[in-house]
Amino acid sequence: MPPNVEVRRSTRRRRTVSAYRDGDKVVVMLPSRLSKAEEEQWIATLLERLEERERRRRPSDADLELRAHELSRRYLGGNAVPASVRWVDNQRTRWGSCTPDDATIRLSTRLRGMPGWVVDYVLVHELAHLLVPGHGPDFWDLVGNYPKAERARGYLEGVAAAANLPLEDAADDLRHEAAG
Repeated sequence: MPPNVEVRRSTRRRRTVSAYRDGDKVVVMLPSRLSKAEEEQWIATLLERLEERERRRRPSDADLELRAHELSRRYLGGNAVPASVRWVDNQRTRWGSCTPDDATIRLSTRLRGMPGWVVDYVLVHELAHLLVPGHGPDFWDLVGNYPKAERARGYLEGVAAAANLPLEDAADDLRHEAAG
């Protein structure tokens, strides 16, 4: 058995198996009727699934850049072409930023672990800045191509409110939308 794995068997658990991370260990929950060979097989399967789920929720810079190119193709006609897309941990009041002059996009590491559709929204928002620098009607028309834009904005506003973060960007965005 791999290190840092705790197996919990239960007589009440009949069919389901599950795993979750608890600090630096993985807790695997199994029915007590499983054989040792079945246990080992399930542990390997569940660790692989957990790793894949965590990888999807914490994409690397390279994964983020690939995703940005796909989103540009899908929602912006492939016209927004970033030179680089990367995570940064120095953005405390913004979810992302874009420098159109050098076509760089940076996303706050605070987005890691959020649903993929929220990260996608921030990417589309920043990609749109490569085409339209400000927050005018043309900009919001581009962002509006992303079908979950409104939902993602609401999600981020809720996260910001719950964490007592400044809602300046959110209020500014809403003002521009109302004007557009």
